[in-house]
Amino acid sequence: MRRLQASQEGFPLRGVFRISRGAKQSSEVVTVTLAEQGVVGRGEGTPYARYGESMESVLAEIEAARPALEAGIGREELLGLMSPGAGRNAVDCALWDLEAKQAGCRAWELAGLPAPSGLVTAYSLSLDTPARMAAAAAEKADWPLLKLKLAGDEDIERVRAVRAAAPDARLIVDANEAWRPDEFAKLAGALAPLGVALIEQPLPADDDRGLAGVPHPVPICADEACHVAEDVPGLSDRYDVVNVKLDKTGGLTAALRLVAAAEAAGLGLMVGCMVSSSLSMAPAMLVATRAAFVDLDGPLLLARDRDSGIRIQEGRMEPPAAALWG
Repeated sequence: MRRLQASQEGFPLRGVFRISRGAKQSSEVVTVTLAEQGVVGRGEGTPYARYGESMESVLAEIEAARPALEAGIGREELLGLMSPGAGRNAVDCALWDLEAKQAGCRAWELAGLPAPSGLVTAYSLSLDTPARMAAAAAEKADWPLLKLKLAGDEDIERVRAVRAAAPDARLIVDANEAWRPDEFAKLAGALAPLGVALIEQPLPADDDRGLAGVPHPVPICADEACHVAEDVPGLSDRYDVVNVKLDKTGGLTAALRLVAAAEAAGLGLMVGCMVSSSLSMAPAMLVATRAAFVDLDGPLLLARDRDSGIRIQEGRMEPPAAALWG
């Protein structure tokens, strides 16, 4: 018989990480283990208040699914049992890990995907003054891709300062819904000459009509506006790229469906993460083999990672060890 365990774990950050809607000093995650006939699979999810989640609500949803999970349901049945979000993500990824170990193969082989090698992740710069963001960028100037958290006021100054400090890096900027519609045209036009490659979720997800029918001098990525495959049909008039996060889709199984839907609609792909450990990054790396932009630097923001964590050197990620996941 299969046994389920779900628990809260905390990972202190190296410092304060700020975005437009707040700051955090630790990452609180849900860890799920599924044990069956001596084999154990693990998964991790990060509850996110922006999506109406709390640690308590996520653990309660997992607990409600316990009878079916311990009775042996699979990943496809899980899609109808739990809602998209951090809880289903942790359970789904634990099922992938369990199945791969039972089959004696790696999870990417089970999924029919290439090994996640050669990936380059962005490094995220916390929202701060232009001078402090430039100083942080200077420390990572050799990284191929940097991601800047923005907030509206002083954003052009922030990007100019980072560009001067890291002249060779590609840049992604992420406003986390903080811009107003009247700011978008002005800021987007000014960012293009600075070599910004992508603008992530500039307007609120429920008020993004201003992105339709206007020039996109820099491609626009849907993050808060895109969770699952069913969201894709309403995006193509406003966005050029979608950000696939397993904590939004509710696991790797649903993430692969979102990838297929986005590709069919002609949208580009970004793969992102919450601030979380290597156990969250490992399954996301399988999806990242299809993405033009990868942002899986969560473990680098932590003061400590899990054992057998993913090695990331100057942005280049090594495939996850079997001891970690998959």
